[in-house]
Amino acid sequence: MSHAIVAQQAGGPEVLEYVSAEPPVPGAGQLLIKVAAAGVNFIETYQRSGVYKVEYPFTPGAEAAGTVEAVGEGVEDFAVGDRVATAEGSRTYAEYALVDAAKALPVPDKVDDHTAAALPLQGITAHYLMNSSFRVEPGHTVLLHAGAGGVGLLLTQLLKVRGARVITTVSSDEKANLSKLAGADEVLRYDGFADKVRELTDGEGVNVVYDGVGKDTFDDSLKSLRIRGTLVLFGAASGPVPPFDPQRLNSGGSLSITRPTISHFVQNTHERRWRSTEIFEAAANGTLSVRIGASYPLAEAAQAHRDLEGRKTTGKVLLVP
Repeated sequence: MSHAIVAQQAGGPEVLEYVSAEPPVPGAGQLLIKVAAAGVNFIETYQRSGVYKVEYPFTPGAEAAGTVEAVGEGVEDFAVGDRVATAEGSRTYAEYALVDAAKALPVPDKVDDHTAAALPLQGITAHYLMNSSFRVEPGHTVLLHAGAGGVGLLLTQLLKVRGARVITTVSSDEKANLSKLAGADEVLRYDGFADKVRELTDGEGVNVVYDGVGKDTFDDSLKSLRIRGTLVLFGAASGPVPPFDPQRLNSGGSLSITRPTISHFVQNTHERRWRSTEIFEAAANGTLSVRIGASYPLAEAAQAHRDLEGRKTTGKVLLVP
């Protein structure tokens, strides 16, 4: 008998129970994974609390790394014993989980299980932000909010390798130090950041703002852009952005805005493998340092959610069966 985290109803972290559960059986095109570590992401707190509707009983989790234990009918690319990761699994807060073979990512030998579990969602997000939502080129100046968050730390490192100037925002001295260690050229606090960005760019503004904060930063993010700059709004940690008049984009300097989500940037196996291969190779060769801020035993999933919601974590949060 294995174990999993199950919520019988919506509620606070206390609804996440550690229970006995039979390992699932892979169907056609699926892999059964023995989970080595599962990623904890903020969307799962919304699902648990009822902000996002799910069916109960509910086991959270979409991100994990582990070893293939069994393969379903028709699987050709993977075999028992292969190490894989995914950002598109289901019920990964468990000792065993199912993953569609088409959405499984091969893990290089030089990447350990915890790093492999920490990379898929935030690593692929960082990849599509800088390569597809807005193509950053050497010499570009970038403003990146939440520079000490999981995406922020990864994206900062990748942007510096690309040759960009990176300005980040953070909320504390500790987070400022983490952002600087990741390579940020300048680290700002949120208060009055638009004016400070203008000062740092001689009044010109930045080529692109990567904004995962949303409501609280949106207006000043637009003010931070240079003429024909782009705002990439990829999250809403402070709440959704209210409706706004598109004429503001004209008056701000013929600005552009996009609201991407990861599912639209892993549309097929080729695209998924392109992004994951580059991210895993960067981790394997030392170009990319992955900060795992906290690891909890699987049975302590409720505490992991409390700490995540309380903003007590930095970097990636993992559950370890």
